[in-house]
Amino acid sequence: MTGLLLSLQGAVAQGIIWGIMALGVYITFRILDIADMTVDGSFATGGAVCAVCIVGGMNPVLAVLLAMVAGCVCGFITGLLITKFEIPAILAGILTQIGLYSINLRIMGRSNLPLMQSDTVFKSVSELTGLSAAQASLIVGALIVVLVIVVLYWFFGTEIGSAIRATGNNERMASALSVNTKTTKIIAIMIANGLVAFSGALVTQSQGYADVKMGVGAIVIGLASIVIGEVLFGNKRGFKLRLSSIVIGSIVYRVIIAIVLRMGMQTDDLKLLSAILVGVSLALPVMMAKRKQVNLYKKLTGKEVDKNA
Repeated sequence: MTGLLLSLQGAVAQGIIWGIMALGVYITFRILDIADMTVDGSFATGGAVCAVCIVGGMNPVLAVLLAMVAGCVCGFITGLLITKFEIPAILAGILTQIGLYSINLRIMGRSNLPLMQSDTVFKSVSELTGLSAAQASLIVGALIVVLVIVVLYWFFGTEIGSAIRATGNNERMASALSVNTKTTKIIAIMIANGLVAFSGALVTQSQGYADVKMGVGAIVIGLASIVIGEVLFGNKRGFKLRLSSIVIGSIVYRVIIAIVLRMGMQTDDLKLLSAILVGVSLALPVMMAKRKQVNLYKKLTGKEVDKNA
């Protein structure tokens, strides 16, 4: 029982940290309405930059901020390919993602870089407070997530944030209202990948190492978090609750993974489980909507028959 509780505690902590990545995916996938595949690469870039900086003696907080800047640069490249060279969004993201694999290897100098002998944000908090590593990750991660949600809620209420949302809702209408949609796209993709790299840096410090393949499947995890959050809370809700639901969806996803692993599932099957979770989560709302439509139709037809009788 104690082992299960510890596993769930670690899962919640990881879910919170990965939730920041899911918020980045939400910006491109839901707000901007494009599929940005850069995520798998920029997540590892954030981890690589953070690890190299910490090993080099930099303050862990500054290392995270520098990793975030690196993620923004990755997003800028993808945004430039989409807007300036008119490459389809999904292809532009794949091109950047492939290029980042080699760049991440160059940054780290090898495929894996451990941080066991280096100070991290979570290790420092754990030593200062006497909390376990999982508890430190949980508390620090929760504080950071709350701050990120507050900043995002404020930003998307500003003029430029509203312009980004308008671009995603109706690009032609936004352009007709003198909004430079190319600029708003680039800014949104930069912010999204900045958050993804930010999450990658925190995950690196939490797990104690950076790996060139740590971002593989990140886009699927992000989509799973978004969809699970939408299934749990529905689509008709305020923007603040929508952002919060993504993080909750990420936590639920991690808890499901932890429980399944405790039941004896092999780690090699996790990607398959993630794909099934996303597929079911996407299909469920559609099936429920269709069922509701059929029931409404039957109800209306039944009333018409009664009237004719």
